[in-house]
Amino acid sequence: MLARENIDRLMGLNGNVRTTEGDKVGSIGTFYTDDDTGEPTWVTAKTGLFGTSESFIPLEGANVEGDDVVVPYSKDHIKDAPRVAEDGHLDPGEEERLYNHYSIQDRGGFEGQRDYVNRSAGTETSAGMGTRAGVDAVGGMDVDTTGTARAGDDAMTRSEERLNVGTERTAAGRARLRKYITTENVTTTVPVQREEVRLEREPITDANKGDAMSGPDLTESEHEVTLHEERPVVDKETVPVERVRLEKDTVTDDVPVSEEVRKENIETEGTRDTRR
Repeated sequence: MLARENIDRLMGLNGNVRTTEGDKVGSIGTFYTDDDTGEPTWVTAKTGLFGTSESFIPLEGANVEGDDVVVPYSKDHIKDAPRVAEDGHLDPGEEERLYNHYSIQDRGGFEGQRDYVNRSAGTETSAGMGTRAGVDAVGGMDVDTTGTARAGDDAMTRSEERLNVGTERTAAGRARLRKYITTENVTTTVPVQREEVRLEREPITDANKGDAMSGPDLTESEHEVTLHEERPVVDKETVPVERVRLEKDTVTDDVPVSEEVRKENIETEGTRDTRR
């Protein structure tokens, strides 16, 4: 259980409510204290989109770490807690539902409503028996819970929460170009030429008789012919074939957003509705 001096210190800080596993539940909203002892018994954590909702968490077993309050409950268990209006006190029915949700049996000394300390405002405010934040008729004047009288004002303002949804830009991933070398076999055909020897015989005629009889009668001799052929020659060159770059395209997706919003309702007794 937190001591009263812990609350006085945490009210001026921007601390968070965290679980013992280190999960952030939300920023610290309001501390609720016991009417009789003044000891803190509940803390609210601002949750939901933009912190528009507050979840009640018992301070039993909680402790302070730096600017944060650490509670012995999981984040999902806290967010599933019954919704209770942050109107300055807890009535017995609301407190009973919260205790049942957190499986807390020992409720000694926690009867009636609770006073609260509003950390964000930096002030302490007490709510009297049966009094809720709103407007009560006292002595013919309209009086709000801050004690400010508005004489002659016969109207009541009804407010409601509106859901404001925005976007934020975050890094979702990285892409890069990488060039590497692979080897493949290329087969092609190239024509080559070669010379071959062919024996050619011609008979002696009057036309070649002179050439045939010009040498000695009988002799030994040799005649040699050089043969040629072509062989394939391979040469490689590097040539550019294309340029590659990374380009970014912006696409738009529709993402559904669901969140609870509260609104005030006004009912009357003893009159008929004259809504215009």
